[in-house]
Parts: sequence; C-alpha cells; structure tokens
Amino acid sequence: MTTAESGSLLAESVYRTLVDQIFEGALPPGAPLSVPALAARLDVSRSPVRESVQRLIHEGLAVHVPHAGARVLELDERAVRDVLAVREALDGLAAQEAARRASADDVAGIVELVERQAGLLEEPADPLRDARLDVELHTRVREVSGNRPLADALRRLDAQAHLYTSGMWAEESNRRVAVVEHRRIADAVAAGDADGARQAASAHVAAIAVRMHRWRSAVG
Repeated sequence: MTTAESGSLLAESVYRTLVDQIFEGALPPGAPLSVPALAARLDVSRSPVRESVQRLIHEGLAVHVPHAGARVLELDERAVRDVLAVREALDGLAAQEAARRASADDVAGIVELVERQAGLLEEPADPLRDARLDVELHTRVREVSGNRPLADALRRLDAQAHLYTSGMWAEESNRRVAVVEHRRIADAVAAGDADGARQAASAHVAAIAVRMHRWRSAVG
C-alpha cells in the first residue's frame, strides 16, 4: 500500500468516526470541531482530521463559523421540517426514476437491504446501526435513479435530517413502521411502478416528519 493510499484510508476512518460520534450525540449540534483537539483525542495527525472536518462541512453536517472555527451543524425543529419537506419531493422523484431504470440486480440489492432491516427487528435496537442501514437503503434508491445531481443534493439533506432523527431508531414502533414503508418503496421499484414508487417514498418522508415531531415532543 502506498503512502497516499494509507493516508486516504486513515482520512476515511477518521471521517466515519466523526460521523458516528455526531449521530451518537458524542459531538452534539453546535459542538466545536477543533482539529488539534480532535487529533489528540483520536490519536492521529492533524492532516486527516482537517480533511475530515472539511468533508463534514461539504456534506452539510458542519459549518464554519467566522472567528470560531468549524462546529457541528445546529438546526431547530422548523429547519429540520424544512429539510424533510424538500426530501419529501426529491426522494419521491428519486424513487420514481429508480422504478423506471432499475435492473434485476438493482431490485435485488434494494430488496436485500429491506429484508436485512426487517431481520434486525428481532434483535435489540441499535440506533446507529439502524440509522446507517436507513441511509444505505435510501442511497441505493438514489443511485439507481441515475440522477447524480439529485443524489448529491439528497445526500446532504439526509445527513442533516439524521442529525435530529437518528435517535428515533431506539423506539421499536419507529423501527417497524420504517420497514413497512421501505418495503412499499421496494415493491413499487421492483414492479416498475414509477408513480407508486414516488408516492411511497414521498409518504415515507412525510411520515418521518410526523414521527420526528412526536418523538421530540416526548423526549422534550
């Protein structure tokens, strides 16, 4: 392995660690992302941390605050609802295009992810694991759509939404209803039903907004 390849792998590892810590709440909204402090905490050099923080900013999980440096993105509930409203429209479009373009292998990959998620319902909740699988499923549908600008826009929106909704995966009812909604999307894509896929995906995101409001109200 070359030095460049080793550096790239380390940067990816640092980035994934920071994303996990953000979704777990170890780095909550508004938390400073000091390169020296993070490098010391993770026991790595500053270079991969600096690269990772810049990537977090690019992906919409962090912002650069003048005279204060990078911080984890802060959104209030209204802002999260706005993010989900845009996702409702764009995820519907992505699923619609996926239904039109999906090959047999594409369908198999989407269905396999839904079934893996369903199988995990028999195991204890793991919010980070389940949130990752949710992102993976939606990312797969967007990739199958073949629309790169759409997929790129949704990646940022999805990351921002998960800052405030990943904790919902701890609730059994949320896990189970998500599987039902994901299966509707998968079934429509498998059937080549573009309108049905769009409606299923849009309804799923709209339902997330409702569940998020109830969950945040319950947890205070």
